[in-house]
Amino acid sequence: MTVPVHPEPPSSGDDPVLAGLARQIDELRRRVDGLDPVPGRVDELGRLVSQMADTLATLAARRRPMPAPSWLVAPTGEAEVGALLDELTAWLATVFLRYPDAASVMPECWLWHPDVVEELLWLMHAWCAAYQGSDASVSAAGDWHDRQRPGVIARIRKAAGSCSIECHQTRPNWPAENRPPPVVPGLAHTALIVGWWATRRDQPAPEPAIPTGARPFGGALG
Repeated sequence: MTVPVHPEPPSSGDDPVLAGLARQIDELRRRVDGLDPVPGRVDELGRLVSQMADTLATLAARRRPMPAPSWLVAPTGEAEVGALLDELTAWLATVFLRYPDAASVMPECWLWHPDVVEELLWLMHAWCAAYQGSDASVSAAGDWHDRQRPGVIARIRKAAGSCSIECHQTRPNWPAENRPPPVVPGLAHTALIVGWWATRRDQPAPEPAIPTGARPFGGALG
């Protein structure tokens, strides 16, 4: 009995389909092998992105304008208040009082005038921003000279130009210059205005109530 002879399986070189599959497998293997360093690359990319974010935040913080301190709402600690005045008085001697019109308008009692101290504080910081800040420029310095400094001098002259130390001392028959803190007028009407503006601002404003004990208009004729 003759055993049938089975044909030899074709090699990949003989079968174009198998040859194509072999090439695809080799290509896939190369791609898989190339993925090995990907986790490390992703970690490196994340580190670089984090560094860039930190750098951008630092640059943004440097460019952010520095707010001027306020004398009217200054901290209540003596050390902080003393530091504000030390810095201000040094700047006054170095810069502000070099201008004759500034020196002529500054009263000796300027420290007794909170509004004057407030004006000088912001003017000092405007000068620092114009000459020393990250956005310092010739135009900012010109604006300080042409607009900001003359405006402060004019307001100081109007508010305290004729004042003196003696005006803040109690003397017989002398008008008292030391005034109490200001009182906001009209506080009794706050609730009325809150209700109107919060819920009915598209309607006419409510009529103020007659103060307690006051006669209505024309009441004296009745």
